[in-house]
Amino acid sequence: MLSMQVYIELAVIENFCMDFTLLYCAKLAAKNPAHVLKVALGAALGAAAAVLIPLCSLKGAAAVAVKILSGFVICFAAGKFKNFKSYAVYSGVFLGFTAVLGGALIGIFSLAGLEYGEGGGYVISSIPVGIPLFGALCLIIFARKIAAKLRRGGRTEVRCRIYSGEKHIELSGFFDSGNKVYHGGCPVSVIPLTEAMKLVDESRIKDKVKIHTVAGSKYLKVFTADRIEILGGEKANVIKNIKIGISLRPSGGAVLHPDLMED
Repeated sequence: MLSMQVYIELAVIENFCMDFTLLYCAKLAAKNPAHVLKVALGAALGAAAAVLIPLCSLKGAAAVAVKILSGFVICFAAGKFKNFKSYAVYSGVFLGFTAVLGGALIGIFSLAGLEYGEGGGYVISSIPVGIPLFGALCLIIFARKIAAKLRRGGRTEVRCRIYSGEKHIELSGFFDSGNKVYHGGCPVSVIPLTEAMKLVDESRIKDKVKIHTVAGSKYLKVFTADRIEILGGEKANVIKNIKIGISLRPSGGAVLHPDLMED
């Protein structure tokens, strides 16, 4: 009885770690703005499903259908979605990563002569692969946070040109790692009101995005510019169909989204 209890606890921990790793990777790939706590919630639901589904004694197509359905459910809990399309993209990426990783693990175990079996939709072996994967992901997240803070501390200024129709503006800007604003799954950079008025008629813009600041929540109007040219290196980094938020501050530079930074 004791060994079964230990096995269940290990299965819960391993599946939580595996689900969190896959859900977070899907969040990055799909550029989903969900908070890490929502990802953890989805992973917890996935871990619970991994333990409960085998108790239903389902086999064949029914078992596959339930596992796929559980994947859609945990994706719904783990992400933040503006519409069905963003949910479908997130779920598709997650299920794709799950299938690729599962197949890769089976191949590796077979080549290495390790024992494995199917459990909760994942490979369960004498080596709890989900746990080291989770540890590696945490290390990567920590390293990215440190790198982002270092970049922000340096606050390297760049010049950028923003084009909308036949109009364009040129202003200074900087990449802000604290800018987590997305609209329709696309990163949003912010420019002052006076600069935005040179490109568009602010009164005719209907799209808005909610942001959170130390002073509380507020909405920024958002429009789509034809392109932005970021001049900070040997050549310009050009991004087309860029989302631009309009700040209420009358002057200043552009606050560029970190997703626009070249690798």
